[in-house]
Amino acid sequence: MSTRICLVRHGETAWNAERRLQGHIDIPLNETGLAQARATATSLASERFDAAYCSDLTRARQTAAAIATHCGLTPGFDAGLRERHYGGFQALTYDEARTRFPVDYRRFETRDPDFVFPEGGESLREFAGRIHTALEHIAKIHQGGTVLVVTHGGVLDIAHRLATGKHLEAPRDFTIPNAALNWIGHDGENWSLIAWAEQRHLAGALDELPNA
Repeated sequence: MSTRICLVRHGETAWNAERRLQGHIDIPLNETGLAQARATATSLASERFDAAYCSDLTRARQTAAAIATHCGLTPGFDAGLRERHYGGFQALTYDEARTRFPVDYRRFETRDPDFVFPEGGESLREFAGRIHTALEHIAKIHQGGTVLVVTHGGVLDIAHRLATGKHLEAPRDFTIPNAALNWIGHDGENWSLIAWAEQRHLAGALDELPNA
């Protein structure tokens, strides 16, 4: 029996608008993000979910709360669905990180899977393993069901690659807008991509990376 998972990136934050790396820093939605969360909730009002899961960071929790109100859900909070930990890059804009850590930034930009951010960050490989474990657990316990997962841009990058088989090192050629709908499936053995970056309900949304 196939399981469907609807992945939603949180709504916009002030740091998204500033192109500032958030990672594990707990930043709330801005007014645009709150409006996006409400629009996403309305767009999902006719869906029937068996369960909902959410990163425990505020920006995801606020987005999930808006959807839960419309869909009659009580999200379970899971730190395993957090954004990647960007270590010393956190709180910097992409330009500031490039200037302050030029060598490290190049490894980040080229998706070196074993590069670990300075000051306690995660490697891409470690992060992907964390997300694979979280999504596989959700698919297993809700086999044949439909599940909502509210999370972060980096998580969605990993989820898309999991569903399509795209390598971690490959440049991203798909969008990850705030508050868009992204559907993946699991048949008990394999993942598949159902639909991605549905955003008809949004007036506009920022991508997870700058200049994208």
